[in-house]
Amino acid sequence: MKKTNAARILDRADIEYAIIDYDTDPIEVGTERVFENTNLHVPYINKTLVLSESKTGTVVDCIPGSSELKPNSIVQLSENKKSTLTSLKCIQELTSYICGRCSFLDMKNDYLVFLKTFALQLEHFSMNAGLRDQQIKIDSIGLHSITKATLCRTSNPKQKLAC
Repeated sequence: MKKTNAARILDRADIEYAIIDYDTDPIEVGTERVFENTNLHVPYINKTLVLSESKTGTVVDCIPGSSELKPNSIVQLSENKKSTLTSLKCIQELTSYICGRCSFLDMKNDYLVFLKTFALQLEHFSMNAGLRDQQIKIDSIGLHSITKATLCRTSNPKQKLAC
């Protein structure tokens, strides 16, 4: 198993984690696919979204995979006038990751990161490990202790969840 930069960061911080390998469809990288292939419960699976802000530039939001982003909440929290999801063709340039492999633990630049407050109430937290077919499972408190994430509520549950 190839160790990712996110895993190396957790090693240096002496935080326990588990890497979960799974098979993905090269096109389908959604939470439902991760759920089907990892046996992780949906509330624990998170997705990383990269947004472009009108004043502050790029921000990152890590929300539960079973949720939808509330763009207005990002605008209010980051004190911007406008917030839009970054186009997929710009993700690699901004983060050094390509779509489906994004980990906010080790991005090209230090961006403002938002993390749902509810994440700290969970037993563990799962997010992409930096490779398309890997999730990293970490203690929620441990994750927050090494990030500079702003805890907030920036998402709402999806109306219908496929899994």
